[in-house]
Amino acid sequence: MELSLPAVGLDRYKSASQRARVGTEAWGAANFFCPACESPRLSSSPQGTAAIDYVCPSCDSPFQLKSQSKPLGSKIVDAAYSQMKRAILENRTPNLFVLHYDLDTWAIRTILLVPHFAFALSAVECRKPLAQTARRAGWVGCNILLDRIPMHARISVVSEGTPHTPREVRDSYNRLRPLEKLNVEKRGWTLDVLQVVQSLAKLEFTLADVYAHADALARLHPQNAHVRDKIRQQLQVLRDLGLLEFLGSGSYRLR
Repeated sequence: MELSLPAVGLDRYKSASQRARVGTEAWGAANFFCPACESPRLSSSPQGTAAIDYVCPSCDSPFQLKSQSKPLGSKIVDAAYSQMKRAILENRTPNLFVLHYDLDTWAIRTILLVPHFAFALSAVECRKPLAQTARRAGWVGCNILLDRIPMHARISVVSEGTPHTPREVRDSYNRLRPLEKLNVEKRGWTLDVLQVVQSLAKLEFTLADVYAHADALARLHPQNAHVRDKIRQQLQVLRDLGLLEFLGSGSYRLR
């Protein structure tokens, strides 16, 4: 995997953001591989395709690329909130590559991959409408909250300038792929409980550890009046998906 962004042909673009967009998209077309199958490459989408930058030529999996020169934080600026919300509810979100490049050296520093089945509504933040003086007055965008996505669903493709092998990336992707089987409406709860479990930073944990986050889960799901019951149910779902192991007496182990 080449970790330098292409510079040829970018001098015709006036702004740094345009050069970065064109350069990172060209880099992705030359270097990205499909994590969902064994395809060694992705094909660029036709120009103007909304929200999809690449498609796997073998399995048709769609991908979107978000790139920035700042180190990755907890939020990624995305498009319209209403469109992202609809995409999640209709199970149409593409897999997401988040790329950080060094503006001085045009070198790739970090790339994270978020599988399409790892997005819940709780991971999308509605931004304030644009001011009435703006060209698109009233338009409402959104942020993707990386810290609301389960840790293991933030898959490292490049870490601090060091690429991971396709096999490592595919193994990480396939580890969480059982989530893909879930109904979209149920998946949000499952992802939120999984995020809590992984945030505990423990290989083994107890039901009480997860109950300690009941108030936070209640705020994410205000329509549900039986949060503890839902937590127990979702731990069973995660166990049935092979992501947890039940040890007995209210204890679990991450797999």
